[in-house]
Amino acid sequence: MHLLQSGVPFNIIALWLGHESTNTTHRYVEADLVMKEKALARLEAPDTKLRQYRAPDLLMKFLQTL
Repeated sequence: MHLLQSGVPFNIIALWLGHESTNTTHRYVEADLVMKEKALARLEAPDTKLRQYRAPDLLMKFLQTL
């Protein structure tokens, strides 16, 4: 866990431990709260505008027949 927190790539840790697959390494490593907070801090808010969906009249007519 300390290697991962220090920034060592996950696949390198797997190689150092002699694991054939990173899936094996994953059993021993889980991100802690600090790592999750750092990852979230690097994200940017999406540049999108939310609009209310308005169904086409044809769809509304179909749904009313159900």
